[in-house]
Amino acid sequence: MRVLISVTDKTGVIPFGQGLAALGAELISTGGTAKLLREAGVPVKDVSEVTNFPEMLDGRVKTMHPKITGAILAVRGNAGHMASLAEHEIQPLDMVVVNLYQFEKAAAQAGATLEHLIENIDIGGPTMIRSAAKNWQDVAILTSPADYEPVLAELRANGKVSRETKWELAKKAFQTTADYDRAISARLALVGKEPEPLPAVLDLRVPRKMTLRYGENPHQAAALYSTGATGIAGAEQLHGKELSYNNLVDLDATWQLVCEFSRPAAAIIKHTNPAGCAEQDTLVDAYRKALECDPVSAFGGVIGFNREVDADTAAEVAKLFVEAVAAPGYSQQALSILQAKKNLRLVRVQNEANAMVLKSISGGYLAQTADTESFDRARCEVKTLRQPTDAEWMTLEFGWKVVKHVKSNAIVYALAGQTVGVGAGQMSRVDSVNIGAKKAHLPIEGSVVASDAFFPFPDGLEQAVKHGATAFIQPGGSVKDPEVIAAADRLGVAMVFTGVRHFRH
Repeated sequence: MRVLISVTDKTGVIPFGQGLAALGAELISTGGTAKLLREAGVPVKDVSEVTNFPEMLDGRVKTMHPKITGAILAVRGNAGHMASLAEHEIQPLDMVVVNLYQFEKAAAQAGATLEHLIENIDIGGPTMIRSAAKNWQDVAILTSPADYEPVLAELRANGKVSRETKWELAKKAFQTTADYDRAISARLALVGKEPEPLPAVLDLRVPRKMTLRYGENPHQAAALYSTGATGIAGAEQLHGKELSYNNLVDLDATWQLVCEFSRPAAAIIKHTNPAGCAEQDTLVDAYRKALECDPVSAFGGVIGFNREVDADTAAEVAKLFVEAVAAPGYSQQALSILQAKKNLRLVRVQNEANAMVLKSISGGYLAQTADTESFDRARCEVKTLRQPTDAEWMTLEFGWKVVKHVKSNAIVYALAGQTVGVGAGQMSRVDSVNIGAKKAHLPIEGSVVASDAFFPFPDGLEQAVKHGATAFIQPGGSVKDPEVIAAADRLGVAMVFTGVRHFRH
């Protein structure tokens, strides 16, 4: 067996080389890899000994030679190929072990120049990988240290690498070169340009983290794909049965909402809309007040916290049937309490701000930057004769943060850092006003109203005042704004325009 080894990542290469040598393999290598193996006592031949041609151009040309590429690409079952090898005194290679220059590491360096980027683009490595993967029936291609031990075990057990293993390795190899080229293309596209909020080419390649039991409904297949260890997709599940597609969607909704707040906050989500949300001085009070908003809808919901869950909060949560909880952490006492509920899913989340929001439509994708616009009182305009009181201002800010996470048309009634009624997803805004009031389990007299978009007519404001609202916050921008403002002045309520809309479809 003849093996070519040329790796940038030297992890595990010495024991792998030793294992191959013990099996009688002839090892051929380049530069630093050959030096490392030789120093470890592993017999190795330099590529230049095989090609009778030295490495040149500062190492840019090492393995790209007919005595290497021919040895990889020759199909053993093709008599013509084998005759060509014999004619040119080329011995076939049976295994290629290659990983690539770490371009992404170089690209991540601050102030990386174009010259530095170019010098970290591997040429020979991808050539060897693709050659071996193309001739996968005859050549095993290993692109990761994770491949070493399984392949060694197979060689020791069977004396060869099976056809099935070679095929899996080949597919992995093509994915490796595809990812590598994609990283180069994406980084070089930015050279000499100002950063763009959205890419000119939408390039998606995200590894599958897990296959889900089903999607939104049992007849739909589903999976979770994750780019790392942050956000809901990268959350660590600490307890409970398998997360479902709908769990993950709701967990993301609750996590995004609670991350709006600096003080302890809790949000209870049903079908991506808040059944209740509160921000208080303690986490347990925030949870209690979030639950008070709509304890009926909270049953079977998903809960998010922006603080480590403590024992007092866990004891309150344990009283309710809950599908899942997301938090940045849990005390040991809290875990003991919540883990007593067998099916309750607990996830620990590291925060991640979305840079881009993606949605699939028939035939393509829609991409937009994330709605990260935060409340700015200095940019708000009071449009009414009556100014909001200090207490109303605080609640207007709270309501504005919540309504951003309610499906349009969105109306939130709030009072003292607590939602008291939520109207979501209606075809008319006045319907959302009335539904939010109808669903309220708490008195809404003296509450403020947050609206994700402008009131198109005075009727929505007038209905909310009948229900007890005293102050309003909305983006403004309707042709009917003067009529709505006049209605507010006639009814003696305060109204603030933010100039920012928070539609969520």
